[in-house]
Amino acid sequence: MPFFPPGDDPGSSFPTLLQRVGLTPFASSVPDGEVMLPHATTCVAVRFADGVVIAGDRRATSGNLISNRRMEKVAQADRFSAVAIAGAAGPAMEMVKLFQLQLEHYEKVEGSELSLEGKANQLGQMVRSHLPAAMQGLAVVPLFAGFDMRRSTGRLFEYDVTGGRYEESDFAATGSGSLHAGTVVKMGYREDLPADDAIELLISALFQAADEDSATGGPDLVRGIYPVVATISARGFTRLPDDDVSARFRALLETMTANRGNGGSPR
Repeated sequence: MPFFPPGDDPGSSFPTLLQRVGLTPFASSVPDGEVMLPHATTCVAVRFADGVVIAGDRRATSGNLISNRRMEKVAQADRFSAVAIAGAAGPAMEMVKLFQLQLEHYEKVEGSELSLEGKANQLGQMVRSHLPAAMQGLAVVPLFAGFDMRRSTGRLFEYDVTGGRYEESDFAATGSGSLHAGTVVKMGYREDLPADDAIELLISALFQAADEDSATGGPDLVRGIYPVVATISARGFTRLPDDDVSARFRALLETMTANRGNGGSPR
């Protein structure tokens, strides 16, 4: 590790430390020509009575091709927060890893955790640093969710490609299927949802997004691939087991099939 004199210490910013030692956190340019790069798609989050539920599908696409069926777009940032990614898959995954390192670096340097508001601001700065690549077609648009220990409540943050940070009071969605997923959540949301109801709502939202948007992956019953779903509460980040997510999707499909058999709308 490099050493710095007291008046020249880069402090608790890990991206600044990288720059000081001659490394760049993000690529400043992209390959010339038309390159089919993998893109991540739909992620959605909703507040419930005791925290936040966040979920994302697993499909990454390169143009009209499926480049990856098992991509994990929801990542634990630290014990009480998570980040979901949409946009260019490579830079998005790099940003998530850097964000995780930044939170750990801050805690080790300062001896305390960064506030949830501070975490949201740090992620916004990273998105802003990525703007040159975003203007060349490698946009990354994350979704940040966490449990604020100071306020004892779950909170959600959306971003634009310039690093603008916007807090949402109830729910948020990002990615190519966000319009469809957000509409489903908007129609089914109510204040103080129990955790199970919030999970069911997000599962329905991702299913409908996959039904309308070809870049969004639905449940793959043959391969056993299901969206990543996690809750964040005062107990911390908890990812739902695949068996639980599978059972919920199968129940949803059975309900939709029964409704269609009774003459109702499959939606």
